[in-house]
Amino acid sequence: MQQPPSRPAPPASDPGPPASHPAPPATPLRRAPVQRRSAQRLARILDACAEVLEETGYEDLSTRAVALRAGVPIGSVYRFFPNKRAMAEALARRNLDAYADRITARLTAVDEAPLEWRRAMDVVVDEYLAMKRTVPGFALVEFTVPAPRETRQANYLVADRLLALFAGPLGLDAADQRLRTAFLVGVETADALLQLAFRTDPAGDPVIVTEAKELLRAYLARYLDTA
Repeated sequence: MQQPPSRPAPPASDPGPPASHPAPPATPLRRAPVQRRSAQRLARILDACAEVLEETGYEDLSTRAVALRAGVPIGSVYRFFPNKRAMAEALARRNLDAYADRITARLTAVDEAPLEWRRAMDVVVDEYLAMKRTVPGFALVEFTVPAPRETRQANYLVADRLLALFAGPLGLDAADQRLRTAFLVGVETADALLQLAFRTDPAGDPVIVTEAKELLRAYLARYLDTA
């Protein structure tokens, strides 16, 4: 029987079909704060959640312990969150917002026009390292709660957030599926290497961190040098 002709392999610069990005998860908040006092109470609860996480780990995290640490009635915690997972998820989202703010602050601190993307990627890694080392609870939840790897959506959210952050300064199309895939692959790869860096050194092995930066630059150069 005659075999059908084989399809030619895609060129090296072709990332293949775009990655399937899952829909963003629903908000973990039962009720969004509408008044300043309520927003301040929510912030206090999340601060307490981060501190308790740092001390006990995720498995022993409890809404009661967080309420005691925050100095609020347990009902105030349940007003915002149905359970500890939703509370930790809200903390993870706050971490992502803080991460984006830190990157923006670093990149706008020095007048550089146009923005050089390699320096931007170094800042992406450096600010992640700074949060890993200094932000309470970050090492345990980062941008998502503990979950099986196949169900995690955090790196999709991080990749899209970074692409949106750099779209304007770098002249990128944030809706370009090839770029979305490239940023996702970059985030997944850097994530794996930086986790390794902290497994081999509690402060983050500087040699592995350097290699992670080099790999990220070499991979993204195919897409961003011509942007």
